[in-house]
Amino acid sequence: MPLADIAESVWYGDAMTSRVARVALAPASALYGAAVAQVNMLAVMRKATPGPIPDLSIGNLTVGGTGKTPVSAWFARRFRDAHASPAIVLRGYGDDEVQVHRLLTPDVPVFAGADRVRQVQAAAEAGADVAILDDAFQHRRAARIADVVLVSADRWTGSVRLLPAGPFREPLRALRRATLVIITVKAADAARVQSAERAIRSVTSAPVVTVDLTPTTFVPVGTPDRSHPVDWTGRRVLAVSGIGDPGAFTAQLSRMGLLPTPLVFADHHPYAAADVRRITEAAAGQTAVICTLKDAVKLESQWPSSAVPLWYLSQTVVPRDGADALDEVVQSVLLARRGAVPIPNL
Repeated sequence: MPLADIAESVWYGDAMTSRVARVALAPASALYGAAVAQVNMLAVMRKATPGPIPDLSIGNLTVGGTGKTPVSAWFARRFRDAHASPAIVLRGYGDDEVQVHRLLTPDVPVFAGADRVRQVQAAAEAGADVAILDDAFQHRRAARIADVVLVSADRWTGSVRLLPAGPFREPLRALRRATLVIITVKAADAARVQSAERAIRSVTSAPVVTVDLTPTTFVPVGTPDRSHPVDWTGRRVLAVSGIGDPGAFTAQLSRMGLLPTPLVFADHHPYAAADVRRITEAAAGQTAVICTLKDAVKLESQWPSSAVPLWYLSQTVVPRDGADALDEVVQSVLLARRGAVPIPNL
């Protein structure tokens, strides 16, 4: 079994083996937590490096699956609408992240590299006047105007377990550093959203808003066509995903009236020819293969013309509440761009 599947089972499984594994890994999580506390203490003692342009950090507390990419794209479009020149800066664990950003916001340049301070400098030299740091909450060397932290309602279990017994990089109380907390929702019910919100509000005074990652259209890979979700009601499809939260993707399709059969790969999976054969064989008898945009950018060049059609699901960020809090973050960055407020050292 792939390591990613083992981790998924340990972190979110209800079986006895999953529970036993979490108990067995608890001491390792305690050691990890002590190391995180030390790192955070050092980060407080050290001054972050101010950049030539204001930075906005979009991050999370857990490993993958919160919606950082669409939320980063949403903020980029807000800055563009305000006549700013944003750039997206990310670590870049795989080319898929860069490609997805370039597809979502083709008029926003993307800079990828381990040294975010250097990448922000490169973005400024290229003409950007705002930098959006994708996945930077734990990477505190680059100063930022605001820290926006995402929590997935779909992945919320009510238990906060640190790595390796759980998916959390930091304890929930780390949200005290956040400027704004966004609860992202794909298919979670109201009770789960409310449970996450109560837990978050118990540890931070930062504003908490909820946004839906709403499916908008189905797009056939390699073409400019679009298809409305209502046209897919009742269709049997193979749901292929190599993302941080594959369950939420499948649940979304089900809620839209499709009949999905999931085929899950590890997050950031580098699809090879053998994987494509496995997918096409599994798709026999299905109307189509539906994947995420993150998967589509890797599968497109390898997809056989004779195979079942490959489509991806396009999503957009739709705020449920907290429009004022979102606007305040946007305006704080725009004001810093104009030099009206200093860039703080967080």
